[in-house]
Amino acid sequence: MGINSQYASILYIVVLFAILYFLMIRPQQQRQKRLQEMINNLKVGDRVITVGGMYGTIDKIKDDFFIIKVSDNVRIKFQKNAVGQVVSDETD
Repeated sequence: MGINSQYASILYIVVLFAILYFLMIRPQQQRQKRLQEMINNLKVGDRVITVGGMYGTIDKIKDDFFIIKVSDNVRIKFQKNAVGQVVSDETD
């Protein structure tokens, strides 16, 4: 009877870890992968929203940052991971 309860407790731990993986870890990895693909596909002229909520158009792309034009004669440098989403023309 002791061996059965040991197997049951090991199985319980394995099942809990599997549930944790499929409900929390895997979706986060997929979100991170989609975000990285979006950042890698950005180009000059794309309209974006930063994670801070600032709207702008990508003016220049450098190694690890973007220069985003937010209005006439106003350009701000942002890290690439500060871009939250791309804004399509239909969204306006």
